[in-house]
Amino acid sequence: MEIFKQIAPFKAFLKGAKLAGKTVGLVPTMGALHKGHISLVEASKTQNSVTVATIFVNPTQFNNPEDLKKYPKTLDKDVALLEKVGCDAVFCPETEEMYDQPSRIKFDFGHLDKVMEGQFRPGHFSGVALVVSKLFNIVEPHHAYFGQKDWQQFAVIRTLVEELKFGLELHYVPTMREADGLAMSSRNLRLDAQQRAHATIFYKALSYAREALRSGQDVADVRKRVQSMVDQEPGMRLEYFEATDSKNLTVLDNVKNAGQVILCIAGYAGEIRLIDNLFL
Repeated sequence: MEIFKQIAPFKAFLKGAKLAGKTVGLVPTMGALHKGHISLVEASKTQNSVTVATIFVNPTQFNNPEDLKKYPKTLDKDVALLEKVGCDAVFCPETEEMYDQPSRIKFDFGHLDKVMEGQFRPGHFSGVALVVSKLFNIVEPHHAYFGQKDWQQFAVIRTLVEELKFGLELHYVPTMREADGLAMSSRNLRLDAQQRAHATIFYKALSYAREALRSGQDVADVRKRVQSMVDQEPGMRLEYFEATDSKNLTVLDNVKNAGQVILCIAGYAGEIRLIDNLFL
């Protein structure tokens, strides 16, 4: 597996692969890899001749400096894991390589980046779109892979690809879960044993909500019950629960006759913020 820290040699490697007629799949990550990330690599390997992963903790998408500071960094372990699963190359630049000067570009996705995550993390998706645009321009992949767990991010990136005419095909891969249902996340590494035990409430609440809404209960009543479930769990705090249109993220008060609906939840285990979702 090739390892690159500078853009120029990485692009040279990719150019050689493409001149040889190979297709390139891109898996962007922020490191602290787990089985969910590996499922993205495996999905890419089934569809592409060459799979490249990126490891970069992007500072522009953190609106909380403490969150950026505490984000887990396990580069050596990550690189070893990518090599083990057959990734062909990894790009792990320093911040100065990606941002050689303070960024002046801001993205606005209208409604898409104002609800849910956008409401509680202003500027987050502008930072995501900026770094993803940089990676798409550097790699020029044929395919790119993201996890379902960050569905709002996927919806934003899908709009980015459509609007800026990136010549690639975008894919999402279903969320990988622990045996007790907790969505795999790099942030889980920060949970202590007690928080880890109680954090399953977010998946339990989503599962309850899916069944309740399928049985015809009102969204407002289900939302109240979800709030109550989380409130009763020690150390857990709900930030939001919403039923939304999976395409445009319109928040729904009624799921009857709606299109593809996705249930989204976010909350805190202590000071650690977790998100999850399920399709209705």
